[in-house]
Amino acid sequence: MTSTAQPGPAKSKKPGLLSNLLINVAIPAIILSRFSGDTALGPVWAVVVALAFPLLFGLWELKQSGKVNFFSVLGIISVLLTGGISLLQLPPSYIAIKEALIPGLIGIIVLLSQYTPYPLVKKLLINPELLDLPKLEQALAEQNNSALFDQRMARAGYIVASAFFLSSALNYILAKAIVVSQPGTTAYAEELGRMTWLSYPVIVLPSMVMLFGAIIYMFRQIGRLSGRSLEEFILQ
Repeated sequence: MTSTAQPGPAKSKKPGLLSNLLINVAIPAIILSRFSGDTALGPVWAVVVALAFPLLFGLWELKQSGKVNFFSVLGIISVLLTGGISLLQLPPSYIAIKEALIPGLIGIIVLLSQYTPYPLVKKLLINPELLDLPKLEQALAEQNNSALFDQRMARAGYIVASAFFLSSALNYILAKAIVVSQPGTTAYAEELGRMTWLSYPVIVLPSMVMLFGAIIYMFRQIGRLSGRSLEEFILQ
């Protein structure tokens, strides 16, 4: 009698880049830019509806993953802060401070974790879902390069922290330059939409270049210090 193997539980599919851009950038920006007039949603409800998309999407991602993700939580906090500043009609300078706060905080955490036994950059760049870490650690030990690999990881950590600090500075400059109207007005909602549109080409792309640079740097170090090709450590 033959037994039929039962398939294991399917992993929940993570949202793609297009979905993230659509829900976190495009839809909120369109709502803020096109529907914030008094004849449509109005400035206050436009902000509420626009921010509901990334907020609910972030909560959905947390539920799907089944575990608390540090960056997802920060994203949700960022959305809530924007909503709070807008609904309480605080001075627009608070938006610039908030925009700089989140990536700046991540950069500080990455930097401080460099001096602990659990550097955050290792979790960011050396993904256990992608690489066979025990096999990599064994190969590094065989070449007596474990300590040198940690030094290279620390160097990559400074690159990653710098990327977040760059994002923080660019966020602040962009917000100060664009968001100048008082919250609760149509002009403010439109400026918030414009800032959302521009955040990706002006802020995200330069930061991503630095982050990808750090990833490529570490992948090259894996090959050099382990004496093997990177492909040998990639999980199938």
